[in-house]
Amino acid sequence: MAEETKNENVTEAPASEATAAPASGPVPTPGADDTASGPDLNVNDLNAVRSIIDIATTRGAFKANELEAVGKTYNKLTAFLEHVTKQQQAQQGEK
Repeated sequence: MAEETKNENVTEAPASEATAAPASGPVPTPGADDTASGPDLNVNDLNAVRSIIDIATTRGAFKANELEAVGKTYNKLTAFLEHVTKQQQAQQGEK
């Protein structure tokens, strides 16, 4: 009975709250000073994300009803990366 009383006093957050990611903004890195610099994300990282999406899709990691959203995101990412690449090439041509 003492164990039952102990368990009644323990309150746990719902699993969705305990593991939920922040709604927006960068994910904080433990021990990192966020005021010194912004998030470190570059074109190479975005290319890696595109490759990960491609591999995961090829291996069947997504359900059929998720493929539309994955495809749209992949296409937007590809268009963005192509645009950035063209801008970088234009800037290098000017120098």
